[in-house]
Amino acid sequence: MEISHEEIQKILPHRYPFLLLDRILEFTLNEKVVGLKNVTINEPFFQGHFPGKPIMPGVLIVEAMAQAGGVLAIKSNPRQIGNKLIYFLAIDKVKFRKPVVPGDQLILELTALRRGQKVWKMQGKAFVRESLVAEAELTASFSGDKDTPPGEEV
Repeated sequence: MEISHEEIQKILPHRYPFLLLDRILEFTLNEKVVGLKNVTINEPFFQGHFPGKPIMPGVLIVEAMAQAGGVLAIKSNPRQIGNKLIYFLAIDKVKFRKPVVPGDQLILELTALRRGQKVWKMQGKAFVRESLVAEAELTASFSGDKDTPPGEEV
C-alpha cells in the first residue's frame, strides 16, 4: 500500500522545510513502513553542510526515519490522527555508514520492535540503492494531545 505526499501531510504535522518524506512505498499495519525521501540540491541545509561538498546531515537522516516511523505508529492507531503528536523518547544504536548526497533517493525502512497505545520502539534503516547508509533504534511516545508534550499531561 502506497501513501502519497498529500496523505502524509494529513498524518504528520511537519511541513516544509522539515517534512522529510516524499512518499510511503510500503505499509504493513502495526509492523513495517518503507518511506522515500528524494534528496535534492535545493534542500536548505546544503547551503551550510558543506559548501562545495554537500552532505545530508546525519541528524536529518534520523529525523526522516522518525517521520516514517511516525506514519507507521499513527496509521496503526487511527484515532491518533490529528489529535496527538508523537515525540522522541530515545535514539539508540545510531550508526552512519555512508554519506547521503544530492541526487540520492533515501529509502527508509522502519520495523516495529515494540508497540503500544502510547509508546513505540522501532528499528530504522536508511538505504541509498541497496547500500545501508544509516541505522538506529527509535523510541517515541504519543502526547496526551497535540498541545501537550509528554510528561506534562494533566
